[in-house]
Amino acid sequence: MHDFAAKLQQPSLWPKVLDYVKWQRALRKAESEGRPVPDMPDIAPLSINLDLTTACNYACDHCIDWDILNSKDKHEDEPLRASIERMAERGLRSVILIGGGEPTLYPGFVEFVKFLKGLGLAVSVVTNGSRGDRILQAAPYFTEGDWVRLSLDSGSNDTFVRMHHPSKKSLTLDEICSWIPKIKTANPKLNMGFSFVITWVGGSRGDVKVVENIHEMVAAAKRASDAQFDYISFKPFLERQDDGAEVMDPAKTEAELQAVIARIRQNLAEARAVVRDDFRVLASTNLRVLMSGTWRDYTNQPKVCHMQMLRQVVTPLGTFNCPAHRGVPKAMLGGKDLWAVPAAGQHDTARVLGDFDAHAECGEVTCLYNSTNWWLEELVNASSELPEEAPGQEQRDWFL
Repeated sequence: MHDFAAKLQQPSLWPKVLDYVKWQRALRKAESEGRPVPDMPDIAPLSINLDLTTACNYACDHCIDWDILNSKDKHEDEPLRASIERMAERGLRSVILIGGGEPTLYPGFVEFVKFLKGLGLAVSVVTNGSRGDRILQAAPYFTEGDWVRLSLDSGSNDTFVRMHHPSKKSLTLDEICSWIPKIKTANPKLNMGFSFVITWVGGSRGDVKVVENIHEMVAAAKRASDAQFDYISFKPFLERQDDGAEVMDPAKTEAELQAVIARIRQNLAEARAVVRDDFRVLASTNLRVLMSGTWRDYTNQPKVCHMQMLRQVVTPLGTFNCPAHRGVPKAMLGGKDLWAVPAAGQHDTARVLGDFDAHAECGEVTCLYNSTNWWLEELVNASSELPEEAPGQEQRDWFL
């Protein structure tokens, strides 16, 4: 679904990528010659996942962030805005308001979306859909290319409630989907997605067995199409290892895996047959590599994860190097306001780039950025000069 290397070659992003690769080349040369290493250039991540809050009004059995929900840690609005402003001055282009909690529960959610758009940033939201009223209030501020994705994972009210356990007992999938036509009327340019994490017998979060929903893929696609969503995205269930990393672990159901994959393929085919012509039924990268049997290829990482510089995760618990390691101490770059003082952000990013061995730490992670990391590694190791002019065409897609 995303060609991150192509995105990084856009004229709007390439200069920062160029600065980073040149620095990596100079860093490695200095290390090999025993000289002092150069400081990281004055750049910030191009894209961040921003957890506005750890508060959540659901208790989903399959939640990957269960252990960090509803903590006492919070953002202070003004320091958070100062951090984002400093990052925007140094290259930040997009913000995804996402997990570790429910972003629409942040008291100033609508005003914060307005603030981000005032900085000229691309903005997207991943939400559980419980506060459609707040998405509707924010809808006028979004611009072309922005998107909102609802994590719904079901085709029926019964399965929705059993999977998500909303604190508002009367909340239904019907009610959540009823907000979509209103939002699309308020802003037809806003891309609306229905997210469906596929679960099957054998999946668990610790000792908790997840509710199976694989049989509702077709019903969910039909519901999403009828409700005026623009697409549905199917992805496989992820679990956390003991070290905190998010992983896909098909081996837990290896004996039945081929039967599970066959069911997924059949449901995808049927889903594509029941939706309207302009509606997209998408299989995520993780799902596609699971079905093709190539998922282990994506666990072979270079030692340096270059995407740690270009995309980071800012949460009330601190700033982390990757969504797959959100809340994990060894992946922590610094505090939640790390980038309010740019030199600190650059220093701690450089430290983690050197200390975090992605080949070892991410050896079980099916990484969405795997091919992009290897492409960047090739650029760093190449002997030829890099082009100053961007190799790619401008897409105005800055989400990483």
